[in-house]
Amino acid sequence: MKTSELGTVAGETVDMKLEVVVVPVSDVDRAKHFYEKLGWRLDADIAAGDSFRVVQFTPPGSQCSIFIGKGLTPAGFASRSVSHCFRYSRPRAPSLSAAVSR
Repeated sequence: MKTSELGTVAGETVDMKLEVVVVPVSDVDRAKHFYEKLGWRLDADIAAGDSFRVVQFTPPGSQCSIFIGKGLTPAGFASRSVSHCFRYSRPRAPSLSAAVSR
């Protein structure tokens, strides 16, 4: 899977980057241990009560991370419903200071 593709938004070409994939798991600690053993970087482990926990990992050399946890999505373990987060970047317009200095 590519992590960057070109697409169009409102007729403009934009760069789309896959930033995060949410992966439902049945056992957060077991999944965390699995990704740690793979050598993935642990970016965050945040809990809020007993019903919410998010753990973020990034594979070595990747610009895309995964979220595993509890209460992240209504999809259950092994669900075919996986969430993705894309970042869209439009070409930058010249800044006002650049336009004035010309």
